[in-house]
Amino acid sequence: MAVKVLVVDDSGFFRRRVSEILSSDPTIQVVGTATNGKEAIEQALALKPDVITMDYEMPMMDGITAVRHIMQRCPTAVLMFSSLTHEGARVTLDALDAGAVDFLPKNFEDISRNPEKVKQMLCEKVHTISRSNRRSSSYGSTPTPTPAHAPSPSSSSSSSASASSALHNSPVTPRPAPAPRAAASAPSHASSHSASHSTASHAPSSPAPKRKAYKLVAIGTSTGGPVALQRVLTQLPANFPAPIVLIQHMPAAFTKAFAERLDKLCRISVKEAEDGDVLRPGLALLAPGGKQMMVDGRGAVKILPGDERLNYKPCVDITFGSAAKSYGDKVLAVVLTGMGADGREGARLLKQGGSHIWAQDEASCVIYGMPMAIVKANLADAVYSLDDIGRHLVEACI
Repeated sequence: MAVKVLVVDDSGFFRRRVSEILSSDPTIQVVGTATNGKEAIEQALALKPDVITMDYEMPMMDGITAVRHIMQRCPTAVLMFSSLTHEGARVTLDALDAGAVDFLPKNFEDISRNPEKVKQMLCEKVHTISRSNRRSSSYGSTPTPTPAHAPSPSSSSSSSASASSALHNSPVTPRPAPAPRAAASAPSHASSHSASHSTASHAPSSPAPKRKAYKLVAIGTSTGGPVALQRVLTQLPANFPAPIVLIQHMPAAFTKAFAERLDKLCRISVKEAEDGDVLRPGLALLAPGGKQMMVDGRGAVKILPGDERLNYKPCVDITFGSAAKSYGDKVLAVVLTGMGADGREGARLLKQGGSHIWAQDEASCVIYGMPMAIVKANLADAVYSLDDIGRHLVEACI
């Protein structure tokens, strides 16, 4: 059955081109178009599409406001079009906050110059998010505690990423209003993912973990990861005893803004990693987009240029592999929602060294790809629901 798509954009040219590109795929059907957010809501209710492509800047009602209304009235997978600028990053993070699943760059030049590449990127993304497990309207429904630390210092500005690099990238996080500072660990959040997905696994979670003196916690993720990372990291207390590294598939223009947002929401500190940064307890370092992040045995971070031979920049396998070499059996690696299998080979190296691997369960994933690769390769020491992972990290490391 064809994937039904609603195309929303105030530009007649862009609506036509997106519709033409999608209609060229026989497994995709454009069921309607809209020129502003209000029309998008009306069309979503009337046509019940599987996927909505959404622009941000539109008359009468912008895309973010429209996404919020759609998620409340008829939850639908939304793909945002975004500019790869700092302002575009902020807007895209707000869109994912509102409930959008993923994004692609809006680049008129690329549509004219590389039509086949754009077609492949757009159609693949539409098919992927049409299968996503995000159909809940509870985004940001639970308050997040006020962070117990001052914002971490800003790192140097990220360079812009090309449209092609965005194929594997998926930013960011719901941003609920802060609540007064309270307990030592953050309350868990209401689930933003439906557990009733037809293919979701409902097997019981693994038992609570045993305590261990881990020298590093490494978390890898892709599509759906920005929301998942916030849900995990906001449950950690400021005195979390292990250093953390985060690998999220995301373009260079977005990782700095993502790290800054997480830093404001979490009790631990979060910053975009820079070459020479030192791992320390209570600090999470986010791999910069377009580059690779490695760790060494002295507790330092190395940031390397993105290798064009690798699909993912940053790549979970690269960071996991360096952690296996540097820390042996003292790593706790966690693989969260995302398409593909990035992280599996790095996890295999960690497992061979005696480290522990956790995977997010299918029911709480937006895309059950990366965690599924871990489970199918028999590398998972535990499989947990997203809402339980932060709590179990505290139990395992404190």
